[in-house]
Amino acid sequence: MGSRYDYILAKSESNGATSLKSHLESVAFWAQTAARYAGMDENVVRIGALLHDIGKASPFFQIRLQVKKKPNEKVFRHEVASLFFLKLIDRSLWPEVIDMIIAHHKSVYKDRSCNGLLDLKEYYGEENTFRDHVSGFSSWSIDAIGILRELNFPGVSADSLLSEEDALEAYRYAIEHCRRKPKGWSKWKGLLMGVDHLASATEEFKERIPTLFSIPDVGFYNRQHPLYPLSQVLSEANKKHTFVKAPTGAGKTDFLLKRCQGRIFYTLPFQASINAMYERIRRDLNGAVEDVRLLHSMSRLVIEGEKAWEEKVIQDKIGASIKVLTPHQLASVSLGTKGYETLLFDLCGCDIILDEIHTYSDIMQSIILTMIEVLVHIGCRIHVGTATMPSELEQKILDILGRDQTQQVELLSSVLDSFNRHIVHKVTDFYSVLPVLREAIENDQKILIVCNRVRNAQILFERIDELYPEVDKMLIHSRFKRKDRNRLEKELQDIYNKVLQACIVVSTQVVEVSLDISFDMMITETAPIDALIQRFGRINRKRKPKEERTLKHIYVIAPPDKKEDCLPYSQEILQRSYDALPQDSLLEESSLQRLIDQVYPQVNVIDLSLDAAFADGKWRLKELFHLPKSAFIEKLDIDSVSCITQEDADTGKYREATAEERVLMEIPMRYSSLRWKNLETFPYGSHPFVIPDIAYSSDRGLDITRMGTENYDTNYQIL
Repeated sequence: MGSRYDYILAKSESNGATSLKSHLESVAFWAQTAARYAGMDENVVRIGALLHDIGKASPFFQIRLQVKKKPNEKVFRHEVASLFFLKLIDRSLWPEVIDMIIAHHKSVYKDRSCNGLLDLKEYYGEENTFRDHVSGFSSWSIDAIGILRELNFPGVSADSLLSEEDALEAYRYAIEHCRRKPKGWSKWKGLLMGVDHLASATEEFKERIPTLFSIPDVGFYNRQHPLYPLSQVLSEANKKHTFVKAPTGAGKTDFLLKRCQGRIFYTLPFQASINAMYERIRRDLNGAVEDVRLLHSMSRLVIEGEKAWEEKVIQDKIGASIKVLTPHQLASVSLGTKGYETLLFDLCGCDIILDEIHTYSDIMQSIILTMIEVLVHIGCRIHVGTATMPSELEQKILDILGRDQTQQVELLSSVLDSFNRHIVHKVTDFYSVLPVLREAIENDQKILIVCNRVRNAQILFERIDELYPEVDKMLIHSRFKRKDRNRLEKELQDIYNKVLQACIVVSTQVVEVSLDISFDMMITETAPIDALIQRFGRINRKRKPKEERTLKHIYVIAPPDKKEDCLPYSQEILQRSYDALPQDSLLEESSLQRLIDQVYPQVNVIDLSLDAAFADGKWRLKELFHLPKSAFIEKLDIDSVSCITQEDADTGKYREATAEERVLMEIPMRYSSLRWKNLETFPYGSHPFVIPDIAYSSDRGLDITRMGTENYDTNYQIL
């Protein structure tokens, strides 16, 4: 049934034309759901949800939905106008409700657009700001109160009225409230921001989304198997946190999951490993857990099936039972960037699995250490899993978690011996391995060749193709169109991983972590020792009974003589890693920690005290404040850009495509790799750089040596 107020909108016609009443009703519904989960007062939460956008009833906002703001036009923030309705509720509730209203879009101070409540007061003056927002209040507030009445707002009747004096009293109270804010974070703000985003995304199909905030049943992972020693280790219920150090194939994933008691955030370092873990959990639980979500920059491209659209819409929203993601998506809790309160609200009381965190850069490791401090502070249970980690980093993590609160699991040397499966050979160059490569092919072995740089992998793949044209082979690295990268990942796991005849896969670091593939022989460039151990885990991975076990061969190529040829790694670290490896002998699992500590006698932890939102057990930001996103980007040294082919640009394919179709056409690159190429940019989508068609192929990827503008095809200009 329609409402007389349906003409008052929360969103513009181009954005769905959602009525204000409908939006407030939806936000209130989800707010109460979230409040029940968090143990917060549902009545207070409902009041805040119904008031948070009521200022949109102002004619100034309604006009703004239709006509874009002019450069010199006065600022109107609907959050400020929403404060004017505080007099409708008991004064004791004002602090919590203000938290929900005033900062659900903006930091109250030093907001990037300078439109926070205290910013407006500072730039325009308290009186002027109030006058700009209260204009016509006696008229439009009647409609606003009418909407609230239809929504059964407590205490509102047909006789309810508010004056400008009422509005001024609430406005001044809110300013003082924000000024007096202590250091910390507001759970009320976090909840409102989270449910506001959720409601905005799901208003058309909220009845079809999974039950939010439900605890997943992960009893499946209590399974035991004699070949997986961690499956025999009992979970210590009295220990809150977990630290597991074990080889690949020991059952680490199962153990980490069975330690979880609440909703789960499972973090992994690479896109391919995240996709694989998401698929594995869904397969393992086989529908027993309704709400398993995938989150990384390209996750929307992976989700398939009948409910794909709904899954894609809610994947980054609050309330998932299990969410698989990278720590980058959690890093805002360390740096206090926009939205961190919502993330904290979502994380409170959850289980956080941090798998293979040693693989990250020094900066990201430092952020993760700070992040662990925050997560412990808000009551999360932290579960760390690793096959390789420097002892110093391990000690820092245990110091934060508390050793008396952490179940530490490390396999005995006698058990580790059963994981000995690799004979390591150190060689001078690739060509010295050609005889054993030919022999492996003749014996129908699956061969994995790993390079440190995309260009090296491409050159080597071309040579392999010349030498062994009859052998099935593939190349996989990061510089493919995203649709091609997704296809290659599936082929790697579903075809090359399972074939019984000879095949060759040439790859970069994309295969290092948590991909459940098992090959028979490896040739690899020297990498840091921890990365090498991860690579080795893709060889002879499948556990077998003792009497069936075999040893597989790994050939490690010596580091280059020039520092620039060692990039992206340090020449010193590469040389120390190469020197630490045995020669023509068994690599013993029980020796790996010694080798790692030999290469990394100390860990370079970067001081983030100037940027961290939380340090030394205390919050450093005031409630309702957040820091600009730029600080986060600078710390992570992100310079990722996208490229598209000239064909996709000049034929209109990219311009006419949907957002998701455009993403599939894009090739991710680091800006530093192409900044001197003088490439054209395309004025649509992500404004990608346009590369010549000759520089790309679906089975080779992007060839950076052919990216020069002299290779542009002028024939397109005739079309």
